[in-house]
Amino acid sequence: MKKIKLSIPALFLVILLIPGCSSDSAPAEKQTPVRIAVGKAVPEEAYSNYVRWIKHGDSMAVHFDLYHLDYDSALALLKTCDGLLLTGGTDIYPGRYGKEGDTARCWEPDFKRDTLEALIFRTALEEGMPIMGICRGLQVINVEMGGTLYIDLPSDLDTTVTHRVEDGYGANHEVLVMENTLLARIAGVEPGVVNSAHHQGIEVLGDNLAAMAHSPDGLTESITLDDTSQYLLGVQWHPERMDYGSPLSGKLAIRFLEEAKKYKTQRDHE
Repeated sequence: MKKIKLSIPALFLVILLIPGCSSDSAPAEKQTPVRIAVGKAVPEEAYSNYVRWIKHGDSMAVHFDLYHLDYDSALALLKTCDGLLLTGGTDIYPGRYGKEGDTARCWEPDFKRDTLEALIFRTALEEGMPIMGICRGLQVINVEMGGTLYIDLPSDLDTTVTHRVEDGYGANHEVLVMENTLLARIAGVEPGVVNSAHHQGIEVLGDNLAAMAHSPDGLTESITLDDTSQYLLGVQWHPERMDYGSPLSGKLAIRFLEEAKKYKTQRDHE
């Protein structure tokens, strides 16, 4: 067989054309999706709005419900995630903040959920993970940081603001966002209207927390950490039920998922 002699430039060209040899054809580093742990996301029909809200923040994000797991498994899964979302739901057992005598005025507690969310919140806080709390989620944060709750707003707070109606979905009221706060920078608004569905709320603010918004009756509607090195945002309203075009809804999802991506990137490089 006649041997074919190739010049150096021709040989270089042949190498580039061989699959896998060209730098342009080298496989790009696979980007794994952001992983969001959710304190409770089941049953799906009751919690689907939260999942859609997460997807608004990042369409590729995946979520993991921790509620159906035992505590050890939930903590192990949490540590593989990039953000924690604490969702709405039933009342926290009042004994967790020194009001056992008011248990009869609360909705039936979910003791497993109370314990689970306390554990995952504390762990996420220790890990420096971005945390978002919605309605009950804000209350969990406040209680675990040493704060207390009004047991029943219509009875315990002199207010004309309707924070909840019978169907649990239709209450809308104004919130006033404090200037120069994290929430103000995210939303870009001072007053805004939110969807509200709660009969409890923050009475005494927890340690190392700062209020960022309140309703016209003075009730704290949003909180964050005094220490700005970790992202934490709690809101008493339901952004997942609102029009995502509202700055107090869609922008909160986007920012939370951005912070989760930052956390993921930092952890991937460690």
